[in-house]
Amino acid sequence: MNEPRLNLPELTVSELSVALKRTIEDAYDYVRVRGEVSGYRGPHSSGHVYFALKDEGAKIDAVIWRGSFGRMRIKPEEGLEVIVTGRLTTYPSRSSYQIVVETLEPAGLGALMALLEERKKRLAAEGLFDEARKQLLPFLPALIGVVTSPTGAVIRDILHRLADRFPRPVLVWPVKVQGEGSAAEVAAAIAGFNALAEFATPPFPPRPDLIIVARGGGSLEDLWSFNEEIVVRAAAESLIPIIAAVGHETDFTLIDFVADRRAPTPSAAAEMAVPVRAELLHDVDSLSRRALACWRRNQEARRAELRSASRALPGADELLALPRQRLDHVSARLPRALRANAHNHHVAFSRIGGRLNRHLLRANVERRRERFVALAQRLQASLAANIEAVRTRIARQNERVAAFGERAERAIGNILDRRAALLERASQLLAALSYRGVLVRGFALVRDGGGRPLRAAAAVSTGMRLDIEFSDGRVGAVAGDAKITPVAEAPAPFTRRRRRPVGDEGQGSLF
Repeated sequence: MNEPRLNLPELTVSELSVALKRTIEDAYDYVRVRGEVSGYRGPHSSGHVYFALKDEGAKIDAVIWRGSFGRMRIKPEEGLEVIVTGRLTTYPSRSSYQIVVETLEPAGLGALMALLEERKKRLAAEGLFDEARKQLLPFLPALIGVVTSPTGAVIRDILHRLADRFPRPVLVWPVKVQGEGSAAEVAAAIAGFNALAEFATPPFPPRPDLIIVARGGGSLEDLWSFNEEIVVRAAAESLIPIIAAVGHETDFTLIDFVADRRAPTPSAAAEMAVPVRAELLHDVDSLSRRALACWRRNQEARRAELRSASRALPGADELLALPRQRLDHVSARLPRALRANAHNHHVAFSRIGGRLNRHLLRANVERRRERFVALAQRLQASLAANIEAVRTRIARQNERVAAFGERAERAIGNILDRRAALLERASQLLAALSYRGVLVRGFALVRDGGGRPLRAAAAVSTGMRLDIEFSDGRVGAVAGDAKITPVAEAPAPFTRRRRRPVGDEGQGSLF
């Protein structure tokens, strides 16, 4: 039996963990590892990403810090075979080693195509590629928004093609079309165009009627930004029609399936956006000539119809002969009729004037004056009586209002007193039932790392993080040995026996 080596230096667990960490990091500074993503559940609430890399015979934990994850063009997905580059380190709290990933790329073109196909099926299942949700392109947009690189040949091709067909104002949103952060810029550009006001005032541009998302040709890796889910969802949520012109005619990206129209090239996108101005002018000129010829034929037909109708109508002398004859007869009878009418009116006026005289008019005026005076006296008496009655009613209502005010004041005082007493009793009951009163007496409340209270020792495991709350604050702790030590049971509470009344021995209860 070998004796223990007592001459070895004594190390604490932390010192040994630090030594192992330093040894591993010095021996494996930067490594490049190929494996399959396993256990990926998306970013943590802190923004960091935790998963594992595995192959047929081994498995290693991996972590991506939040800053590195935001810069990655390809995000990890469950089951994806990738090649990662990072630093090998240890995690002392669990006595395990892990790789801190700084770059991540698919392991070959096949893995990238598999990822693209899986993402396409998932987005298609959500209905983002349905034809029913696609919008119609405007016939002649007033303003065209272009999302592309401002320095490439794509924007020049689009502007040149628009100038040849139908010059339209173009608003360019400059973005990176490949590399780190390009997908976020393209998605932000689409959302930015939709956020513009429809009728904006300078210096703010108005919202375009059409958006062209364009990029030149390239490899699958170069066009990958337009396969990102953030770009596809931004195009699906756009209220402005979108033409996707990414790559050459043989290149397909996911934005082509969600866009309202797909163009094989950026120049073809410009052709889809606007019609040919010369053709429109020719069509307008042709239609105007046809409209003028149609109007002339219509006018000639109306003239012919008018001439035919005029030949069937009688002449003016024939139409006016009978009315002229009736006019002559009436004009001959008019002077006699005027004289007879004037005589009749004079006779009626003389008859009425004979019945009128000054005494009759004066008597009538006196009667009306007496009636008016009587009505005025009655009105004055009625007003005085009504005023007195109203004053009496107002006085009675004032007394009732004062009585009601006193009763309301007393009632409010009683209600406030009862509410104050209820509040005081509730506060006393809350203070009596609160667990903080127990903490003041020297007890402590133990919670797990998630903030849930622990009510039994069996719920605590070794290495578990604990949160212990005292009456004056909280203290963090880590559980040691999780062995459960039984505690003596508390004695049964003392129950005072009821004394039997004297002189009642032997007498049982009647109930």
